[in-house]
Amino acid sequence: MKAFGIVLALVGVVAASVMAQSGGNSVAKDSRVFEMRTYYAAPGKLEDLQARFRDHTVKLFEKHGMTNIGYWVPVDEKTGQPSGNTLVYILAYPSIEARTKSWDGFRTDPAWNAARNESEKNGKLVEKVDSVFLKATDYSAIK
Repeated sequence: MKAFGIVLALVGVVAASVMAQSGGNSVAKDSRVFEMRTYYAAPGKLEDLQARFRDHTVKLFEKHGMTNIGYWVPVDEKTGQPSGNTLVYILAYPSIEARTKSWDGFRTDPAWNAARNESEKNGKLVEKVDSVFLKATDYSAIK
């Protein structure tokens, strides 16, 4: 539950960023669906997972019509330094149907399969994935 609170705080940061970029005006009404995904990396594999996202996955998401909202790693509340083995990110889609189409295309993309296979030569990078679908409220800066 603590991790969910952290992610909700991150969503607030993203919303503030959108407001700043729009000059303080509210964002046009939008029916997008957001997906918050949490990846729990295998022990010692978080850096490899981040490299795969940095070098391949983010671009492939864009190629398949997904909007990259942001990527985060939890930090220790006292030191501010990264802690744990978790990567949290948020994607946006025009609709649930568009999300399904995007993921179907992504999963079958030869470039994704090559990147995944190469990055997992020494074992799987991810042990568990959690996914939560979100719809922006009418008073949210990001819609």
